Amino acid sequence: MEFLILGLMMFLGLHSTRIFADGWRSSLRANIGEPRWKCIYGLGSIAGFATFLRGFFEAGRDPEVLWVPPSYMHHVAAVLMMLSFILLTAAYIPHNSIKARLHHPMTLGVMVWAIAHLLTNGQLHEVILFGSFLVWSVMLLRSAIQRDAAAGVSYPAGSTGATVTTVLLGGFLALAFGHWIHQALIGVKPF
Repeated sequence: MEFLILGLMMFLGLHSTRIFADGWRSSLRANIGEPRWKCIYGLGSIAGFATFLRGFFEAGRDPEVLWVPPSYMHHVAAVLMMLSFILLTAAYIPHNSIKARLHHPMTLGVMVWAIAHLLTNGQLHEVILFGSFLVWSVMLLRSAIQRDAAAGVSYPAGSTGATVTTVLLGGFLALAFGHWIHQALIGVKPF
């Protein structure tokens, strides 16, 4: 459990600099340069990710069960994961209406991902992992909305073609991940 918590502190801490220390982050980036910042950020992210994954899988060998979710929650989670993948895809496809309307679809996608997994997982290490990502994504979204408002950011309208592409690609990725990739990476087949 120690590695899980340490890894989450490293990973989410690094990804929280825009929430809690945006001025420091900008100053450091300017002082050391963009390439060095990206290198430090990337290596720190990888180290935190690897550490929390190690802790997650170690804790899963002797789990502490907090609750047993009802079986119908898997259906709810499947729908939420489809939505999550569409939101994550919307962050990368230019000129889609989802991003135009929601502004921060990746953060919302992480939030929906965390909720879907909290609905279907009742072991302590799972609740710590997914609960941490949920709290972080809520704080990040709030911070991003405040930054946008302060800067007067406006988002251009999306096009129908880009939106349809986003939904189809996001849906395909959700199905592929749920049917094949999740089991290969995590050892659990959601469907």
